[in-house]
Amino acid sequence: MNFLETIKAKAKSNKKTIVLPESMDKRTYAAAEQILKEDFANIVIIGTPKEIEEFGAGYDISGATVIDPFNDPNKQKYVDKFVELRAKAYERKGQTLTPEIAQKQLEDDYMFYACMMCKCGDADGAVSGACHSTANTIRPALQILKCKPGISSASGFFVMEVPNCELGANGLFVFADCAVQIHPDSEHLAEIAKLSAESFESFTGEKAKVAMLSFSTKGSAKDDDVTKVADAVKIAQEKYPEIEVDGELQLDAALDETVAKLKAPDSKVAGHANTLVFPGLEAGNIGYKLVQRLAKAEAYGPVLQGLAMPVNDLSRGCYAEDIVGVVAITAVQAQLAE
Repeated sequence: MNFLETIKAKAKSNKKTIVLPESMDKRTYAAAEQILKEDFANIVIIGTPKEIEEFGAGYDISGATVIDPFNDPNKQKYVDKFVELRAKAYERKGQTLTPEIAQKQLEDDYMFYACMMCKCGDADGAVSGACHSTANTIRPALQILKCKPGISSASGFFVMEVPNCELGANGLFVFADCAVQIHPDSEHLAEIAKLSAESFESFTGEKAKVAMLSFSTKGSAKDDDVTKVADAVKIAQEKYPEIEVDGELQLDAALDETVAKLKAPDSKVAGHANTLVFPGLEAGNIGYKLVQRLAKAEAYGPVLQGLAMPVNDLSRGCYAEDIVGVVAITAVQAQLAE
């Protein structure tokens, strides 16, 4: 059973309700039809009758719950809660958040509506991004759901499944951050290491071995970027002693046991890493796409971590089956958040 089949089986064992707010995209309906057929999550689609008719034609979504944001009996509850949550943010900008403004925000942007459903306990998670930017997916989640207690910011990872590979967890890896934080400082890198270790262990059931990557191994090069990663390692080891983390490590030292013995002979992580934390978004994005294209790896994500409730982003170039996979992951995240 491959990674995705395992995740779907976990999702099916305790079905969660996941909201798909992009009713203006046919891929949403194709994915919903497949998810309902496989029966591993309850699906909510937010859209007007006209949108459902126009874009959902030909797809069997009879098992889904369809919410019209203009005529939903729960809408006033969401409007009131939105005002409660966001009034102070508007005041700081010298503005007043009225119920009318809140209602328009929810009607104009279905992702906000999806997040309000989650916040009010009517859904367990949301997936968006097929036709919206990452920012337009993450912003409502951060404003409404916010981060977990003690977590300063969200980050994103990919689960990489490399075929015919004995490295990592038999070819399974977590790569982070490949989606959100462009230039994380040492504190944020340490936090990404903690969250990524937890994500790896939650999804694979194996102990995470976190490598903080750089173009230097244990001081072999001197540069501010190297120092940033080395400092992140110190912070992570002090603040999160429960995780196995080391660095700074070059990629070959992180993965290849022979190289590790030469470059970092005293490291328990070097040569055995399964969770790779990149020094910045540029490296992370290039890294996962290289592995995806050249090693023919499956790349599941980007999966967001650190949020109080699971919300996940999609690539605008995704296929319907990609949405299916991310919904399965989101459902499992919702189980873990209980």
